[in-house]
Amino acid sequence: QVQLVESGGGLVQAGGSLRLSCAASGRTFSTYAMGWFRQAPGKEREFVTAIGWNGFNTYYADSAKGRFTISRDNAKNTVYLKMNSLKPEDTAVYYCAAHKVPKTTAQDMSRTTNVYWGQGTQVTVSS
Repeated sequence: QVQLVESGGGLVQAGGSLRLSCAASGRTFSTYAMGWFRQAPGKEREFVTAIGWNGFNTYYADSAKGRFTISRDNAKNTVYLKMNSLKPEDTAVYYCAAHKVPKTTAQDMSRTTNVYWGQGTQVTVSS
């Protein structure tokens, strides 16, 4: 069993920034790729970004590239999503995810549904 708890969501004006955190427990954190997904009302859940096991690589969706940064602190069992230059279309529930397969890459994370999910945190960007 793996438990993931997101925090840091909220309301921000367009152009502003937020930093989301995801605290993990239940296994050796650094061995597993981690990622962020989001789901807007009426839309499918979509991949945002991921970081490979032990932080060896990162990968971003086109919508996030250049604005968002994923990082991890293995000592704290925490992954972060720094979001800059936020747009109204970024409004969604953001979900942290941990791959169930060890030692995979950020790109692997973008393609899999074999993950543990956090409960989600709401991000709302006003125009």
